[in-house]
Amino acid sequence: MDTFDAIYQRRSVKHFDPDHRLTAEEERKLLEAAIQAPTSFNIQHWRFLIIRDPQLRQTIREKYGNQAQMTDASLLILVAADVNAWDKDPARYWRNAPQEVANYLVGAIASFYGGKPQLQRDEAQRSIGMAMQNLMLAAKAMGYDSCPMIGFDLQKVAELVKLPADYAIGPMVAIGKRTEDARAKGGQTPLEELVWENSFA
Repeated sequence: MDTFDAIYQRRSVKHFDPDHRLTAEEERKLLEAAIQAPTSFNIQHWRFLIIRDPQLRQTIREKYGNQAQMTDASLLILVAADVNAWDKDPARYWRNAPQEVANYLVGAIASFYGGKPQLQRDEAQRSIGMAMQNLMLAAKAMGYDSCPMIGFDLQKVAELVKLPADYAIGPMVAIGKRTEDARAKGGQTPLEELVWENSFA
């Protein structure tokens, strides 16, 4: 599928065929596409928790969000981010670079993020967003639909899935075969209200 077609056709679908399953190869293809997203200093904060257990999915749906796609989608992924990834063996992010380049960048990571918890968290969340967009566009290109979801109790779900203390929880993404079309788009704000040049003043 053409990239622009995938962008314009991707919609947040709420109704999925509960009997459809993706193959292991399709799942891997989607996740490999997700991790091609850019990240600052190539830190790759994202972590993907595939929620496969039907009972766990049912519990999350019943207690913490009641969204049908939590149980009915072929694939349900909770996207999280390792907030401290910048400080966990950062040399691995540049293992394919020339040694002098790797040395410089590893040092730059520490000086840029060290002692700045808000920046660390902000960067982790930015990484989640870019990976999720790749994931959803890849799904569309493969003939599937998706839905990003935040309408659940973040703290309760984090406890339920044993989210590590230094991870930030992000949205879930449901992927599968839709059984109903998405609603008509609400309408995009005109570019004239969204775009400035050089200054907002």
